[in-house]
This record gives sequence, structure tokens and C-alpha cells, in this order.
Amino acid sequence: MLEACMWRGFDIVVAALVLLVVLPFLVLLAVVLYASDPGPIFFAHRRVGYRGRQFDCFKFRSMKVNGEAILREHLRADPEARREWEETQKLKSDPRVTPIGAMMRKLSLDEFPQLINVLTGDMSIVGPRPIVETEVQRYGPHFEYYCLVRPGLTGLWQTSGRNDTTYQQRVAMDVSYVERKSLMLDTWLLCKTVPAVVFARGSY
Repeated sequence: MLEACMWRGFDIVVAALVLLVVLPFLVLLAVVLYASDPGPIFFAHRRVGYRGRQFDCFKFRSMKVNGEAILREHLRADPEARREWEETQKLKSDPRVTPIGAMMRKLSLDEFPQLINVLTGDMSIVGPRPIVETEVQRYGPHFEYYCLVRPGLTGLWQTSGRNDTTYQQRVAMDVSYVERKSLMLDTWLLCKTVPAVVFARGSY
């Protein structure tokens, strides 16, 4: 109980401080986003979280409004893109992404609204990245490890190559993180996040 309160307090303090510092920049980013591609500024995507519970994960919208239709048509017409999507659930050249969205993704700016998820208790500052329902089967028996902690803004996978790793490596890193979770490890991963974001390692 005491340990859970400690982690929760850590999340709230860090999220509140970061929001306080970057809020003016986020307002400016929201204005630029809307001006470049009118439509919703935020995007809420259903994800699997702590203990397998689902929640709405917030992001700045980085895709065109009709993104799902664009994706379906792209995967239908491009077998290589379909293979890449089936293997990683990602596309290096994603036709749905807007120009400003591509820049935000490269620097992980689209993920700042997830600080709200941290404050509401759906996410932590550090942890596995939140997954969608269709990804559960990729974890197999290791899904129970994923459910033991809250998904995070940053973590071992995010600072160790991200999309340049295989999905199997991602699962292995999530399991390793859960087994080794500690305040020292989380602090170290937070420090590693800065150069990982600045140099956009594995981000697209």
C-alpha cells in the first residue's frame, strides 16, 4: 500500500510540474495544429491499461480526420505496407499523418496530452507503452506482466530504439522493466528519455 502511494505521488508531482512548465508551448502547438489542418485538436484512442482495464489515451491529433479510411485503402493497395503493419502495427511512411503531425511524432510532442492520463491515474510517467486490444495476443503469456503496472509516457522500450526494435524485443523489455521496477530505474529512464527524444531515436 505504501509503495503504491509512493509511485502515485511520484507520477502526480512529475506530471503536474511538467504541465506547468510546458503549458504555454502546448497552447501554441495546439493553435499551429488547428491552423495547419482544421479539425479536432485532440485524439482519444482506446487502450489497454493497468489490470487489463481499458481507457481513453489522449494525444494531439497527428493524422488526417479520415485516417482510418486512408489506412484501409493503403493496406489494401500496398502488400509491403500491409506486411509491415501486420508485423509492427506501425508504418514508416504513414499516409494518414499530416506534415505537422510527422514533426510532432518525430519529437514525441503528440504524446504530451497523456500527462492528463497520468493525473487521472490511467497511466504512469514510466512504464510500458499502452497497447490496443489487438496487440494483447502478441504478448501471449507475458500479458500478465504488462497488466501489473500502469502504462507509461516513457520507459525501457521508448529509450532503447522504439520502432527500430522488433515486437518480440518490445515485449521482452516490458517484462524486464516490470521485474526490475524501482525508483532508481524510473529515474534513470527519465534521464535517458531526454536524449532519446532530442535525437528522435526510433520515432516515426
